[in-house]
Amino acid sequence: MERIVLHIDMDAFFASVEQRDHEEYRGKPVIVGGLGPRGVVSTASYEARKFGVHSAQAMAIARRLCPNAIFLHPDHARYSDVSRQIFSILSRFSPVIEQLSIDEGFLDLTGMERLMENPRVYGEEIKRAVREETGLTASVGIAPNKFLAKLASDLEKPDGLVVIRPEDAEKVLAPLPVNRIFGVGKKTEARLAALGFRTIGQLAAADRGKLAQALGNRMASQLLALAHGLDERPVEPRRAAQSIGREETFDEDIRSREEAEKVLLALSEEVGWRLRRQGLFARTITLKIRLGSFDTFTRQQTLPEPIAYDEDIFREAQTLFRAFSMPPGQGIRLLGVSAGNLSEGGEVSLFDDHEKKDRLYGAIDSLKRRFGEGVVTRAALQTPKQ
Repeated sequence: MERIVLHIDMDAFFASVEQRDHEEYRGKPVIVGGLGPRGVVSTASYEARKFGVHSAQAMAIARRLCPNAIFLHPDHARYSDVSRQIFSILSRFSPVIEQLSIDEGFLDLTGMERLMENPRVYGEEIKRAVREETGLTASVGIAPNKFLAKLASDLEKPDGLVVIRPEDAEKVLAPLPVNRIFGVGKKTEARLAALGFRTIGQLAAADRGKLAQALGNRMASQLLALAHGLDERPVEPRRAAQSIGREETFDEDIRSREEAEKVLLALSEEVGWRLRRQGLFARTITLKIRLGSFDTFTRQQTLPEPIAYDEDIFREAQTLFRAFSMPPGQGIRLLGVSAGNLSEGGEVSLFDDHEKKDRLYGAIDSLKRRFGEGVVTRAALQTPKQ
């Protein structure tokens, strides 16, 4: 039986909700995100994107590119309500739904041929139901697997609908840049370009032996399969985690920055372990600080590449902490570290230090699974013997 997978992705979700709910914002550039000096763009409307504004961009750059835009703090509670409504609608069209994030997911339509005229018409019905019941547009991709369906949904945004048939997959993929392959980020793209592969078609035609010699067997096999449009991952129903975090409240306020950073290191280890255990990567790291006065502050950083290693999480949390100005005379009552903007895959590791990290954390995680989370920890967190 031929698989049929549908990927749906809401168009400029946060900004679109704001434009729907505020008539005065419609047709104007809207930028949602952190509005402070270190803020990051969460979502930009298509009107703002014409000026070069995009998600994960520094808000300071967005302000320079589009100074007349409407800048808004995100209203996560409202966006979550709309998301629940959207996925409730989708549940009428398939019993098998994998929610990837607040605004995108996969539907498995395999075996449902008798319920639809054809996949394209079914996709149009889904888009129409979402638009009529929420006032928002979505882009849909339909293909024989998750990789191709997700790629298809991005080809004609906004309000797009693209169907990739199995026999057309390689023809569609061939002219696209290699960064359209799942897991290929900027560093990997540059490495592949150095090897002479700039398009997916060029990569698909690569000699497997030579590619394995340059990148290793695992990476070569993964990239070649995707370059040929092959992806065996099933659509797996699950409740998508919005974030993974840990926080600690102290019996006595912490006043030493050195002590606070040791706590952040321990929290980062716990968050990293939970991410890897669930096969997740994070693009946004959030630091939470509650002072002895109960005043609470959050600082966050959105990254160009997803992370899941403890040391990378700690580096970002530490940077945010060191940039925070402590009010005179105040101690810290609580510290928290959380990882958000989650996805199931990180960039393909093609560098030696990444390979070493893969092996190191693979060994650490194996020990933790067998003997418990506390079996391995950093020397910096050990209490010296008296």
